Order: sequence, then C-alpha cells, then structure tokens
Amino acid sequence: MIDTHSHIYSEEFDVDREEVILRAREAGVESIILPNIDSDSFARMLEVEASYPDYCYAAIGLHPTSVKQNYREELSLLQPELERRKWIAVGEIGIDLYWDKSFFREQVEAFCTQIEWAIAYKLPVIIHLREAFRETLEALKPYKGSGLRGVFHSFGGSLAEAQEILDFGAFRIGINGIVSFKKSGLDSVLPHIDLKHILLETDAPYLAPVPFRGKRNESAYLSFIAAKLSEIYGLPLEDIDRITTENARELFRL
Repeated sequence: MIDTHSHIYSEEFDVDREEVILRAREAGVESIILPNIDSDSFARMLEVEASYPDYCYAAIGLHPTSVKQNYREELSLLQPELERRKWIAVGEIGIDLYWDKSFFREQVEAFCTQIEWAIAYKLPVIIHLREAFRETLEALKPYKGSGLRGVFHSFGGSLAEAQEILDFGAFRIGINGIVSFKKSGLDSVLPHIDLKHILLETDAPYLAPVPFRGKRNESAYLSFIAAKLSEIYGLPLEDIDRITTENARELFRL
C-alpha cells in the first residue's frame, strides 16, 4: 500500500515518529507522500523525508487555509525550490471556504499559480477542497487538456461530483478514513467508481478511520481503509492493495 497523503512531519508525531514509521512498514505501507502546508512546515517536512529516504516523499505547495495577506511572499519562498530539486508533486493546494471565505480571491490566485508550476514541471497536483467543489472546478477549467494530472484528496462527495472529477481528465480520487464513517455515504458512491481511479490515503494525524475515530491518525491505519474498500467493492484485500498501489505509482511516477 502507498499512503498518498500524510502529515507525519507535524508536531503530533515528535515523540514517537520512528515508531509510527515502523508500524506503517509492518502494516504493509511501502511509501508515504508528505504534502506541504506552508513555509512553517517546509523544513520539518524535508527533515522527515531526509530521515527516511526512498520511503517518505515530499511535495511542495501552499495549503489554501494558509493563504493570507502574505500569500505572494509564501509562494515566492517556495518557487525557487522547484528549480533546486525534484518533487513528488505540487501540493497540498486548492480552495477551502469552510473556515474562512475572506481570502477567496487570493486562494484562487494561489491555486492557479501552483497549477501552472505543476504543468511547467510536469508534476501531479494534490488538491484540497472543502465547501468549494464548484469553485475548484471553475478554477481548473482553463487547464483542461493541458496535461494536468493529480488527485482530489479526502474525497467525500457525491457520485455526480466524482464523475465531474473523472470527466476532467487525468485525476484520481483520494479515499481516507471518511470512508469508514457511518454517514459518509461513500459506501453507496464508490461501487459506481472503477477502482482504477482510487488512491489510498490517511491525512494523518487527521480523520482516523473507525475504530480509531477521534484519535490521532497514522499511516499504519491505511490497512483499515483498504479493508473497508475491500468490503465495499467485494474484492479481496490483496486486490485493493495491488490496484491502488499501481494507481499511486503511475500518478506520482514512483
């Protein structure tokens, strides 16, 4: 399995990160992708990547909830890094109108700037959206047919929304612990979506799956998400692991 979205560089893991990585390996997680948040998280993320080479892979991006008055300064700090080295993806980027709508225009501008980075450097994007599905698709419209590819992370939407994502082009759908929540509705949506479009993710330390809901999430819990998908699709766990791993390898060129 590949955890395509995990923030194990965050402070929540400072006391036991080595054990968390060990548990992930033991659970069958072969790689972990680390999406960035902003300039404050950047050094911590790189430190974790350097500590676990060929296992943890860093992405570069400015999270929409970190887009404030100084967003251009934040972007200017990240942009030179694209020339400095190879990245697994541009992310975590997108639009989030759940917490704060006052920087909507700035979020769209930051999102589009980073999409253009991804196109220029031939990297996939890791898209975060919350309470902003229509706004996100509108922002993406000009880039249809550009070769842009990526994943809509933490999907919890309707079948119609999933179909819009897939109709856009080379996008995958990231499924995490939300799939195990009773009221998520994903158990009725996912059977209509071919598994070739699905990626596994945890979003650790957030959104721990049942039976750990409400506790700190970690990459080892990817096995519970895979087990739930096995139940939903009526496929052996080995098939879920194999197909979603192939999907991740193809998207992120692992």
